[in-house]
Amino acid sequence: MPAHYSMQLYSARNHPPIDKAIAALGKIGYTQVEGFGGVFGEPNKLRSVMDKNGITMPTGHFSVDMLEKERKKVLSIAASLGISKLVAPFLMPDQRPTSAKGWRDFGKRLGTIAETYRAEGFPLGWHNHDFEFHKLKDGSRPHDLMFEAAPLLDWEIDVAWVVRGKADPFKLIKRYASAITIVHIKDIARRGENEDEDGWSDVGAGIIDWPKMLNALKATRCTHFVLEHDKPKDFERFAKRSIAYLKSI
Repeated sequence: MPAHYSMQLYSARNHPPIDKAIAALGKIGYTQVEGFGGVFGEPNKLRSVMDKNGITMPTGHFSVDMLEKERKKVLSIAASLGISKLVAPFLMPDQRPTSAKGWRDFGKRLGTIAETYRAEGFPLGWHNHDFEFHKLKDGSRPHDLMFEAAPLLDWEIDVAWVVRGKADPFKLIKRYASAITIVHIKDIARRGENEDEDGWSDVGAGIIDWPKMLNALKATRCTHFVLEHDKPKDFERFAKRSIAYLKSI
């Protein structure tokens, strides 16, 4: 099992302040967090809070536009917070291509961004949702088209979103083993459960076979294991129960 587990701070966005969430994570036993745009406003202050609670931030999410247009700011934030791996996390619906060519072009765009940051010593990964696995009219999948066009791009695989996209995570882990460097550990509630949490669950309480999944990930380059829940009613409950489960398997 991994030596360290991280928490995507997006999980705590509805339970402010972030200082309190980080302090709670330190007490629970987390040693790492993953940042996102909503917490980067005062990086030096955030770093102080993290240091006080024995927390580091090896990975961080930055929008595609920010990565492309605000390179100096991204690098400054990464330096302040100790981020060593950058991740592009999402594409708004109105920005998503609708054709195979469009997705290949987007992949080339990501590949160019990845090349720029690798030259600065920072690998760049893509964090998936479900839409990348919805087949286009020609039968191709956006995910495959993107990665074919961007050989330097790493992958932060969000297993639960892969499942929601009706793709097979085990086949994808095998196919993209050399690209996977980070995993989002997220679980899906059983049908009809946790509807007020958008159908997500604490890790280990849902439908994903995490012992089998973590074993499959051993064949990849994955070095960071990041827990996430998109809408927990109780952030500390999620953080406690999930890491307790992972440490028990």
